[in-house]
Amino acid sequence: MSAETRQTQSPSKYDRLIVAAKAVPPLPTIVVHPCDETSLRGAVDSAQAGIIRPILVGPENRIRDIAGKHGLDIAGFEMVNAAHSDEAAARSVELIHAAKGEMLMKGSLHTDELMRAVTAKVGGLRTDRRISHVFVMDVPAYAETLFVTDAAINIFPDLDAKRDIIQNAIDLYVQAGFGVSPRVAILSAVETVTSKIPSTLEAAALCKMADRGQIKGAVLEGPLAFDNAVSTQAAETKGIKSPVAGDPDILLAPDLEAGNILAKQLSFLANADSAGMVLGAKVPVILTSRADSVRSRIASCGVAKLVAHARRASL
Repeated sequence: MSAETRQTQSPSKYDRLIVAAKAVPPLPTIVVHPCDETSLRGAVDSAQAGIIRPILVGPENRIRDIAGKHGLDIAGFEMVNAAHSDEAAARSVELIHAAKGEMLMKGSLHTDELMRAVTAKVGGLRTDRRISHVFVMDVPAYAETLFVTDAAINIFPDLDAKRDIIQNAIDLYVQAGFGVSPRVAILSAVETVTSKIPSTLEAAALCKMADRGQIKGAVLEGPLAFDNAVSTQAAETKGIKSPVAGDPDILLAPDLEAGNILAKQLSFLANADSAGMVLGAKVPVILTSRADSVRSRIASCGVAKLVAHARRASL
């Protein structure tokens, strides 16, 4: 499929993803502090879709009250009582260590509360890989699913952190069944290397790291400005010839602010759906937002489920 075709078609990408996730048996998922309608409904909807088997961790009476008030059926869900959000986050991580769940799903607590428990040096879910975030985006004007990273965890990642951020996204792409050898566009403000813009130097270094096998399983190109990253015509105008330019699967942002702004622009100006998850921990961590649609929440669970299933199959 050509780059121009990819940019004009708009198949139902999330529907294909959800169908693939439904083909795998539901996985036990620790839902952390689902203490509002939106987060509890996300767990219920994902369970009804056959994606997850929720274990709800939080103040039991409060969760039951919310379910009753909004007509949500949680009768078949296991529950673990925790008095408040910090306790729920800590208890959820303990349940992962005890092999009670294969995924974590954020409820109504703040992201930093959950990530403090996940990233704790003692008792957390760290691995030797830097933890990072990926938005898996269904952009109507782009024919394939588009990854944006990192837009939620690493504020000003250095070169080593960017190496892990890219590798996490590549592994997600492959493990979730999107394909092999994804095309990674490393974004900056310009497409030329200049010492005045450090992200261009890091982009060039990351491409060389890929050449030397320090980043595996993908084709990298950078630095690329956003226009010549996603438009073949714009790339050709600048004289850029690359299998990535105009046809990327993964967009690496120079920092969190740029990544977050880019993802939200795609959501609110290009009507994109976004599924969010955290990688690099011992289990996939599903991050959802109050603004997410039901479809986005189910897709987030679906992507995480496919990753967890692939990890299980590789053991």
